[in-house]
Amino acid sequence: MAEYLVNRRDIEFILYEHLDVEQLCRYEKYSEFNREVFDMVLEQGLKLAKEELAPLNEIADREGAKFENGTVTFPKEFHEPYRKFCEGGWIGVASSPEWGGQGLPRVIAMATGEFFTGACLAFMMTPSLAHGAGHMFETFASEELKNLFVEKMYAGQWAGTMCLTEPQAGSNVGDVKTMAVKEGDVYKITGTKIFISSGDHDLAENIIHPVLARTPDAPPGIKGISLFLVPKIRVNPDGTLGEPNDVHCGNIEEKMGLHGSSTCTLNFGDEGNCIGYLVGEENKGIVYMFQMMNEARINVGLQGSALGAAAYEHALQYAKERIQGVDVRNMKDPNAPRVPIIDHPDVRRMLLFGKSITEATRALLMKTIYYEDLAEVSEDEAEREKAAGYVDLFTPLCKAYSSDMGFEVCVQAMQILGGYGYCQEYPVEQYARDSKIASIYEGTNGIQALDLLGRKLAMKGGALYMNFLNDLNAFIEENRSHESLASYIEKLAAAKDLLADITNDFMTKSMSGDAIYSIAHATPYLSSFSEVVCAWLLMEQALIAQKRLDEICAEKGADDPEARKALAGENDEAKFYAGKLDSMKFYVTQILPNVQARVASAKTEDRTILDAVL
Repeated sequence: MAEYLVNRRDIEFILYEHLDVEQLCRYEKYSEFNREVFDMVLEQGLKLAKEELAPLNEIADREGAKFENGTVTFPKEFHEPYRKFCEGGWIGVASSPEWGGQGLPRVIAMATGEFFTGACLAFMMTPSLAHGAGHMFETFASEELKNLFVEKMYAGQWAGTMCLTEPQAGSNVGDVKTMAVKEGDVYKITGTKIFISSGDHDLAENIIHPVLARTPDAPPGIKGISLFLVPKIRVNPDGTLGEPNDVHCGNIEEKMGLHGSSTCTLNFGDEGNCIGYLVGEENKGIVYMFQMMNEARINVGLQGSALGAAAYEHALQYAKERIQGVDVRNMKDPNAPRVPIIDHPDVRRMLLFGKSITEATRALLMKTIYYEDLAEVSEDEAEREKAAGYVDLFTPLCKAYSSDMGFEVCVQAMQILGGYGYCQEYPVEQYARDSKIASIYEGTNGIQALDLLGRKLAMKGGALYMNFLNDLNAFIEENRSHESLASYIEKLAAAKDLLADITNDFMTKSMSGDAIYSIAHATPYLSSFSEVVCAWLLMEQALIAQKRLDEICAEKGADDPEARKALAGENDEAKFYAGKLDSMKFYVTQILPNVQARVASAKTEDRTILDAVL
């Protein structure tokens, strides 16, 4: 059984030094909290992840979910950790106390979420879906439905799902055919949904399905979709369980990874007796579901980032311990001492790739969620609106870039371990298999690219994009003359200019009726946009790290480069801050230049993508 490895120090750096989350405690909603509470939550969350969830990861993969005689079961080892997870209030850690939640900032929940997800993603699928569905019902359902369902979902007594996809529809939600026919105060639901994560299992006594369906007279497309709450087992008015609700699992998928998560085909109303309750108004279901979808997209980005982070930590540990070969500078000497592989330049390159990507995506996800907190509690309307705009703009980046690059970090970690990386003796091959789905579900990453280029840039007359550009310009100008980091600031400025230039080109093409050319480059564009944002975030961190490192060196009397390097080798805090600088330098010099190549490609005006005969 592999230990769960995570860099808690970097998470604390982001929370307390980069984002300064303690300032949220100035607002009434979070006034009862402080750093001491946050630290306690992090400590308990990491303890639960290491002691209860991490031991499940290999079991989830080897044993997996089982489908027998029409029912789904999870490994028996899941049940006691699930009980402890629920009793600890972790599903509703950031939810309203009105519904049994703990009311903590979402950014703290994001931090503990990395622990849980990195420890065992398959296990976390069930509680995370319960939270997402419960929050959507809390926001949009009637008081009667909320009173019956929400608190029990946040408590984990009842689980939740997300029922969108159908065999003929795939990612095109507007093509759903599931029907809902009104019968008195309820609706009779008939249809089939596929790829439903945690669609059936034995962890909770009931499963509450949010189902997108059409009423008989609904208009075509997404404007005719309504949202229904459909329990697996009917619920009596007093909250007790009634009879089964004609919801049946037809099968579970056999997958490349994530074996401990049941991916179900669900059949509603095979016997004509499936009851659903309308959430909100008819034909507005897609509007309601977008709340859960956007939350899920950020959560999926976290899945990619968390598994990549865990894979990197294992690769780093292995590289320090694995003795193989000699220093490349002594290759001609047969008697040269053998060295740990961390001394080999190519291994160091891969490790720095994993380190910088992990820290960049972690910062992207946590800053986005911090903006979500700020958008809710700030007393300044302009600040709230701007923060909410950043959440909208960054959500497709969180989902697509974090999942794509998290998987790539897993792949590089496997490469560092060599043949052992390909074997089940070490956990990195499972991390790679489990993480791959993150680029596919909750809207494929190609859809995220279309969302960024086709929707988010134009939202509110382009205000989201212009706020981003103005803030980045201000940051660059403020720090352009920094004593030791100016050259890296200039590289960020050059990439920003390229991004702005190609954005203007794409907007011009769209206005002239040639949007299809821009769409053909949407995915590379999202990658470039993400890399500029991540370089900015790492640069913000580097400025903090440089200041702290200078202070430590001055305190210890390390006045020259050699003394500073020696100090970083023996002082944990100096090493950490020096490592933050290294992450930024590697990212800006080795990854950010990809923006230049992609922009050059887009500017060729070559239309092979569109015209090729395939």
